[in-house]
Amino acid sequence: MSTEEVRLAYEQRRRTVQASVVEMEGEQSGLLMGLIGAAGLFFWLGYMALSQHAFPVWVALVVVPGAWWCAQKFARVQTARRAVNRLLTFYAKGLERLDGEWAGTGETGEEYVAKGHLYARDLNVFGEGSLFERICRARTEAGKQKLADYLGEQSQSVAECRGRQEAVKELRDKVALREAMATLGWEAVQAQAGTFTTWLNCPPTPFAPWMRWAAVGCNVMVVTGGALLATGVVNLQNFGQVLLAGLALQTAFGSMLREAVNGIIENSRMVSIEIGMIREGLALLEKQEFTSAKLRGLAERVKSEGASGEIRRVQRYWRLLEERNKEWFYSPSLLFMVGTQCAMAVEAWRVEHRTRFLVWLDAWGEFEALNALACYAYESPEDCYPEFVEGGAVLVAEGLGHPLLDAAACVRNDVRLEGEGTRVLVISGSNMAGKSTLLRSVGVATVLAGAGVPVRARKLRLSLFATCASLSLQDSIQEAKSRFQAEVERLRASIEMAGKRPPVLFLIDEIFSGTNSRDRRIAAEAVVKTLVAAGAVGALSTHDLALTEIADLAGIRGVNVHMGSRGQGDPLDFDYLLKAGVTQEQNALAIARLAGVVIPEGAG
Repeated sequence: MSTEEVRLAYEQRRRTVQASVVEMEGEQSGLLMGLIGAAGLFFWLGYMALSQHAFPVWVALVVVPGAWWCAQKFARVQTARRAVNRLLTFYAKGLERLDGEWAGTGETGEEYVAKGHLYARDLNVFGEGSLFERICRARTEAGKQKLADYLGEQSQSVAECRGRQEAVKELRDKVALREAMATLGWEAVQAQAGTFTTWLNCPPTPFAPWMRWAAVGCNVMVVTGGALLATGVVNLQNFGQVLLAGLALQTAFGSMLREAVNGIIENSRMVSIEIGMIREGLALLEKQEFTSAKLRGLAERVKSEGASGEIRRVQRYWRLLEERNKEWFYSPSLLFMVGTQCAMAVEAWRVEHRTRFLVWLDAWGEFEALNALACYAYESPEDCYPEFVEGGAVLVAEGLGHPLLDAAACVRNDVRLEGEGTRVLVISGSNMAGKSTLLRSVGVATVLAGAGVPVRARKLRLSLFATCASLSLQDSIQEAKSRFQAEVERLRASIEMAGKRPPVLFLIDEIFSGTNSRDRRIAAEAVVKTLVAAGAVGALSTHDLALTEIADLAGIRGVNVHMGSRGQGDPLDFDYLLKAGVTQEQNALAIARLAGVVIPEGAG
């Protein structure tokens, strides 16, 4: 399958969904006319029965079943129409991604970036126009968090990477499953950060076990007393005082618990809205049959404990809490302490199921993340699944490009780093030649490979890496930290990580550019030697030709490569291809002229 075939499949499916919307609109119009007709007939029959005595009054009720059926059918079609509208959005967003018009329209994931992360910002993993925004299709916080973990916390196991890849391959073509996930929930709910964790971490409300029984007892007393009075078994004079005492006791009991009950209701308000989507998602997961070990494990986690059924039970209490504020149910809810009893039931469920619910939530989050990754894989049919090798530090890529660039304009390069061969690439060349983009392409490839999805390359063979990047460091006024200091701290963290497993892949753009050339050369050599001695491999870029000598040092096993112009007279006509050797171009003056700077004749 090609990208164009994916686009055609999306467009065809969108047209089908649009046709169903038109059909539903027609059906709703017919049902609405039926309801209006039934109402008119009801009033006409009532008028004829009461004023003309044409037939008994009860004849007017014959239209009620038909009106009820129309109303129920109208509600079902309305629900289906909401789901179909979300499908239209699903495919519209998919076409935007395929057309490269997705940046700035989705989730940035910036809230998941840990301070001092060793590659997240440098490789544009999070933020506007980032890898996370391109991939994220998750609608719950659990799914977004797990996707952020996949992209931001590289796996420590080749087996885990292969397991993720196997799961993504199995889910890749399950478009119907992604449709079902896109339509979960009554409304297009978007998760709020911390909804479930805040609720689950609230301290337990100290309801004694007898309190729930006492509330039920008060209800039984009131109901029994009312029934006895209504049937005439007892009279108001003899039993009225007892009934009033029961009502007073119930009122006092409810007042005593009011503050705790209101706290429970308030703390669980957002949970009650979002948990419906979680329950539907778990029910969907419970129905699936998978072959990959990871997916089978996720499904078994929720199937074995009947997760969706347990959540449905607590949802009933939330539904009653919502209904008690409606006019038709307000008085009965006060009479029978519905709010108090439901709040105590919700709290009991939370305390009992807290640990299990976290397991279910984690399983759903990972399943949602894997489906987002599978959607990315489906929409990237021309990319390759990487091959993982064990032992040593290896990254051999053919036709490697950056996945966030337009595929037609993306220039690809071959990159080879091997522990027994080339350990360091020293990339020279002027600004704008493509050095930073190449470094990011290498880093993003390791991130995507670890997440289990295809990478933009014809072929990629790599080992497990701990990626450390120093590409986009900046001054920080708030932290009173210069760019140079930030770079030193990043390199120190990279050195501390080197020597551990997995090996470090370092990617450094314009190393120590904030100091003089002599000190820069000495410091850069020391850093690279230390990293290589600890088993790391990597690449660094520079436009300072003095640093290219590092590649020739004993023990470094480095190779000089460069990026520059096409060599046809225009020093700014870059081809973004990696070439052997040190650059011989000098185009700083040409860049200055491009910026509008007046350069004296004969200079340069």
